[in-house]
Amino acid sequence: MTITTACLPCFVRQAVEAVGFCVPDEEARVPILRHLLAELATADWHRTPVGVAQQLHRSIREATGQADPYHALKDRMNRLALEMLPCMRTDARFEEYPQMAVVRLAVVANLIDSGTKTGMTEVNVREALCLASRDPLCGSANALFAAAERAQRILFLADNAGEIVFDRPLLEALPTRKITVAVRGSPVLNDATVDDARVAGLTALTNVISNGSDAPGTILEDCSEEFRRHFAESDLIIAKGQGNYESLSETKKHIFFLLRVKCPRVAAQIGAKVGDMVVQERNTEAGT
Repeated sequence: MTITTACLPCFVRQAVEAVGFCVPDEEARVPILRHLLAELATADWHRTPVGVAQQLHRSIREATGQADPYHALKDRMNRLALEMLPCMRTDARFEEYPQMAVVRLAVVANLIDSGTKTGMTEVNVREALCLASRDPLCGSANALFAAAERAQRILFLADNAGEIVFDRPLLEALPTRKITVAVRGSPVLNDATVDDARVAGLTALTNVISNGSDAPGTILEDCSEEFRRHFAESDLIIAKGQGNYESLSETKKHIFFLLRVKCPRVAAQIGAKVGDMVVQERNTEAGT
């Protein structure tokens, strides 16, 4: 999936937000933003949105001298998620279909995404998560659990900090002994790294690895040898978020994509609407 003109406002927004996190003086931001916008203007539009975002955020880190512009935001989102998790767990237990409830919770949490939103606050994230927790789920939670039971090795691709906390009930409901969780290799946007997985309690639950990449998705050729081995040897992939969908939707593997649809192009490709909560199975090895 290559970028289109519809992607450009999102990239510009990310640049303005990230530089704002790093550079308090508004006047000092101007030359940095001019430089970043010039880079975007000459970017290779044949790349995926994930690839262009990866290069943009590398340039942001280099220009600002900040290794993790979103560090404070990630900390806030992790703390908020940990505060909210007990209540959300209780709600899920009273659902008629508990498996659907934990899948919905994991997908609802995909709202915690700096890649598509500016200025996330604890108040608006809390409100959004609570409002969305009853939204319908497009796709089959039962199919996901049935595939997980049949699988020998499962690779779970996490997405954002904060969101990763709400993945815990789903991971606990799946056959955890089969699962390896993969996070980003180094900071990009508010995506989860090994530190965030540790805060979320996932390292005590199952095996957690870094994918070795700083892309806000999964560009296989950019990932570590260890990650690529896990990817190749897993017979089921569970991939959270739109960045993983954009970078893996044409990969020949059995994948369940769990995401909140955030752009019209992805919505059209999936057959959903912007805002829909989606569980989509892709099994290109089986032709489905």
